[in-house]
Amino acid sequence: MTGNSAKERFQGCYVATLTPFDAADRLDIGTAAAHAQWLAENGAEGLCPTGTTGEFLYLTEAEKIALITATVQAVKGRIPVIAGVWGLRPAEMARLHAEAGADEIVLLDITATSGGRKTLIDTVARTARQLFIPFTVGGGIRTLEDAAQVFDAGADKISINSAAIARPELISEIANRFGSQAVIVAVDGKRGENPPQAAEVYVAGGRTSTGREVLQWVREAEKRGAGEILLTSMDRDGTGIGFDCELTAAVSGEISIPVIASGGAGNAEHFVDVFSRGKADAALAASIFHFGTHAIADLKQTLLQAGIPMRWPC
Repeated sequence: MTGNSAKERFQGCYVATLTPFDAADRLDIGTAAAHAQWLAENGAEGLCPTGTTGEFLYLTEAEKIALITATVQAVKGRIPVIAGVWGLRPAEMARLHAEAGADEIVLLDITATSGGRKTLIDTVARTARQLFIPFTVGGGIRTLEDAAQVFDAGADKISINSAAIARPELISEIANRFGSQAVIVAVDGKRGENPPQAAEVYVAGGRTSTGREVLQWVREAEKRGAGEILLTSMDRDGTGIGFDCELTAAVSGEISIPVIASGGAGNAEHFVDVFSRGKADAALAASIFHFGTHAIADLKQTLLQAGIPMRWPC
């Protein structure tokens, strides 16, 4: 298919590239790359190198990386390559982000609390072995013993949310044993159309209201020994329309410990905004990196040009 007919078929769609195998059931990287290039040149607005019949799930980690790399190189930045459904393990995904220039990696098991289970320690250990940058783990950490297991598995910091709300003493217990620098209190805030002062804390992945005010809670978390606050705007999370800079600035103004902004990142200018207007000390994003729509190096270049100090990727 060529010319306008291809554009009419593919425009506005995310098209899955095939993962062709030869007669011996070996992945044919050259054919996959050529197919990706053809799609990019003929109207596709995004590529997903996972195939349509599930073959991708049976590839080795090395084959997955080879296919992903070939696809990205073939499209030459013309369209995004969808990475969120690559089928890579968290450890491999973390390593790729670290190599791309991420300053820290945060692994959040967002359903551990709502599912009533503990953090996946084996996953933490595998991920830690891949990284040479700070590594934070959150989700399902309810006790000092849980935190100790996560640290023993290789995490540099832990993030607690629901458990800290249920028993604020946990913050002090972990900080007293491992140091405040190792304790991040995650705060999921929601305010709707209300001012930042009215923002309320949610738990269980943002599904359950606590009745607590965000500003009051971050002050208490700091007093109890938190070393950082990971602030996620539940109003903005997943929207791609930008961080809640008003809420972030309000939290930053209430406490003296670093504030990590999360929720809403959609482009590089959103990061510039949250560091300047939002007064954030750091910013966290997932989808724009997992889905391959933004390169970390390009983001850092934009931040440097905006006068924001940035560690350049090696």
